[in-house]
Amino acid sequence: MTERDLRELIATVMAGRLSRRAFVGKMVGLGLTAPFATRLLAHAGLAQTTPQTGYKPTKAGGGGRLKLLFWQAPTLLNPHFAVGAKDAEGCRIFYEPLAAWDPEGNLVPVLAAEIPDLENGGVAADGMSVTWRLKKGVEWHDGRPFTADDVVFNWEFASDPATAATTIGTYRGTEAEKIDSLTVRVRFDKPTPFWAGPFVAWQGMIIPRHLFEPYKGANSRDAPANLKAVGTGPYRFVEFTPGDLIKGERNPSYHVADRPYFDTIEVKGGGDAVSAARAVIQTGEYDYAWNMQVEDEILVKLENAGNAKGRTQIVQSRGIEHIQINSADPWTEVDGERSSPQTKHPLFSDPAVRQALALLVDRAAVQTHIYGRTGVITGNFLNNPERFTSKNTKWEFDVDKANRLLDEAGWKRGADGIRVRDGKKLKLVFQTSINAPRQKTQAIVKQACQKAGIDVELKSVTASVYFSSDVANPDTARKFYTDIQMYTTGTPSVPDPERFMQQFVSWEIASKDNKWQGTNPTRWRNDEYDKTFLAAQSELDPVKRAALFIQMNDLVVDDVAVIPVVYRLGVSAMSRQLRANLSGWDNALWDLRNWYRET
Repeated sequence: MTERDLRELIATVMAGRLSRRAFVGKMVGLGLTAPFATRLLAHAGLAQTTPQTGYKPTKAGGGGRLKLLFWQAPTLLNPHFAVGAKDAEGCRIFYEPLAAWDPEGNLVPVLAAEIPDLENGGVAADGMSVTWRLKKGVEWHDGRPFTADDVVFNWEFASDPATAATTIGTYRGTEAEKIDSLTVRVRFDKPTPFWAGPFVAWQGMIIPRHLFEPYKGANSRDAPANLKAVGTGPYRFVEFTPGDLIKGERNPSYHVADRPYFDTIEVKGGGDAVSAARAVIQTGEYDYAWNMQVEDEILVKLENAGNAKGRTQIVQSRGIEHIQINSADPWTEVDGERSSPQTKHPLFSDPAVRQALALLVDRAAVQTHIYGRTGVITGNFLNNPERFTSKNTKWEFDVDKANRLLDEAGWKRGADGIRVRDGKKLKLVFQTSINAPRQKTQAIVKQACQKAGIDVELKSVTASVYFSSDVANPDTARKFYTDIQMYTTGTPSVPDPERFMQQFVSWEIASKDNKWQGTNPTRWRNDEYDKTFLAAQSELDPVKRAALFIQMNDLVVDDVAVIPVVYRLGVSAMSRQLRANLSGWDNALWDLRNWYRET
């Protein structure tokens, strides 16, 4: 499309002959992201309007109890300490960001009065700052006013290394300043094409200054509010049992008229994904179940049953089920720390071992027999949006080729069939969280490895433990005290991949020094990757920027820092009566204030 074609297309939107959604769809089809297409309209004077939600209730309350199932249960209620999606979802019941991402990848104001853009002066033309105007009349659940001081405090809280916040990467290279009580400017230390990171979506949830300021820094984990949320959201805190139960009640002072519909909310944790799917789709005991990592065959049978009370909801996302390769040595302790960044893995230091392992993952079998329509085979770590997807990579399953690689690298089979070199046996411990698809994937990988002379011991950890932020727990994914591990990551699943690909930079390596809250648990370090990531952070040309992210993906995949398995879509189970707008670019509960039940 030429510049003239683009201008003519925008003119049809301005004339009302083409909808904003249709325009964005055309741009996405050409390889642009939805937010970038939206900014093109904003630059032309077509500022984004708040989308219609289709919300039907005419008053707040009256909806009774909303029952949700999270088989990976939240373990804390501070979004700055959230490890993975389950903690962030639990926090989103009570806490809110300035803006959220809708299913089309558009920003929607939450605590902001409007979305910043070039037209309203919120986004600086040089990419060096963004100015947020806050919504008037918002109160914390304890009645205190929400102001710019709270927003600036969250930047201070997350940016302090002593806090050991999981959100620190979102605020690195930024400075938040109060302009007035309802205006905050975020300044960047370099031109920043993706300005919608700080204070936006799941990593932007805002906690109250008046409750957390006494616990800033090293004492951050001692704050009582870490387990007793006081937010601005549609529901107020009632009860929380980590790893088990969250209860909330309707916030009568909520800042959106006629919301929320439900009188109470209950989030039950534990169990497994299959039982959660049955409790929604088959029995109707619950209204909603999160993250249906269930074999697709089971979901189809449940949905097609004559008495089905629920359905599955599938949305686009960035989730990637992948196997991580530990670059550090999980079996050697350095200063009280295993998998220390100061060590090298005794087996994976040989590229041939990593390459052979990548050839022993039968992705086709995983998709065919486990994920079906909910997972797509991929050789890429970064799979969505399309313009960021590499065409340079490929995946293959080839046991014979893996054997040849190991033979040529000097790994000889012993009497027991296990390969050995320099006295080191090719024996690996492979861990993941407990659920049927993951255990079946483990078995597929183990079977292939046996054919190549690699001994694999399987380890499964309860999800609430595996994805915990407990610094005393040795079995967390961030500590990674095994050789390889597997899970899905898609967070932060915003349309721009910058924060997502940040998980491979060297300064995000999880370690004892940052209480294992760094987002890089593989301990992989690559100077070229770091350099490319920094270049992408300040590249304003969208085509050049996309090329940099593709280069990052190729570095990770080619060096076998991780092994992509399937690109997962966002799958939830939902009552037939429940109306909930789900987005693959934000929390499942991003629009909880607009959920209701049709009677």
